[in-house]
Amino acid sequence: MNTREQLLALNDELRRLKAEGNRTIAVSEEAMQALRDALADAPAEENLSGGVPTSREFEAEPSRATSDQSPPVRTFVLPTPAPVVAAKPSLPPRPDIVLPDGDKQTRWNALREIVLNDPTCKQNVHPGKQVVFGVGNLDTAIMFVGEAPGADEEDQGEPFVGRAGQLLNRMIKAMGLDRSQVYIGNILNWRPAMGVRNSDGSQTGNRPPTQEEMACCLPFIRAQIAIIQPKVIVALGKTAVDGLLGPDRFKSMGAARGAWHEYAGTPLRATYHPSYLLRQEGLVSAAAKKIKRDAWEDLLAVMERAGVPISEKQRNYFL
Repeated sequence: MNTREQLLALNDELRRLKAEGNRTIAVSEEAMQALRDALADAPAEENLSGGVPTSREFEAEPSRATSDQSPPVRTFVLPTPAPVVAAKPSLPPRPDIVLPDGDKQTRWNALREIVLNDPTCKQNVHPGKQVVFGVGNLDTAIMFVGEAPGADEEDQGEPFVGRAGQLLNRMIKAMGLDRSQVYIGNILNWRPAMGVRNSDGSQTGNRPPTQEEMACCLPFIRAQIAIIQPKVIVALGKTAVDGLLGPDRFKSMGAARGAWHEYAGTPLRATYHPSYLLRQEGLVSAAAKKIKRDAWEDLLAVMERAGVPISEKQRNYFL
């Protein structure tokens, strides 16, 4: 795990603690110095500024040690997440989606053509890139819904094909299934634009979609769910949860996962996005281990609800 990934993992954990109501935490001076060293040694091309706390945000007055033998600690206020870059203003309202009569494949084909040729999607997709539509088995029992395309996805026009997609494939395989046996879609059909571009016009980093962007594409993922009619929906990450269940339903991902919800009569299970799980790789903390195990517990619950056989080995498996 490189410095950027380690700091992103730290930032995710700080945001989780903040969402749970914690306003300050204590950090040993040794840990503080290690963080300063990591920030100082990080190469410029790692672009550590994208929402990761800076060393200044970690500075605070030393607090009193709990005992004469205890090392000094510092307390600091948990950093506020970086502001979301605003979407292009006034996205046009989504017209009603009219699909032809016919079987699933006929209706899915028609919906795919509508999305790939949608003027708003085409206007917002990066130059030379592709609008991304869902893929998979139309008769599946399990449908995964993610957030938005990243760099690899907008290149290939398919959801979850980058590093997060590779991890999702491994998760699906651990369930005893293959990617071709499930369906995978996204809340948004284009990669949300960042305010800063590289010199060649490319984009570094990703951001969650705004509510306006989500509202523009939600009819598309809802139509896919209506066509496929899965037994279970898996919402990958907070954006998927907000899109399908409402933005004011849960304050954090931790509050959403671990229980069953319902979308239009279909059981829905929320779990961590694979990109978030990737940030836990290489970490040996109890919190990181719990996050991975919680994600697998969610998938076991999905398997049980969908009627997928579960072996003893799978019950003891650890992501």
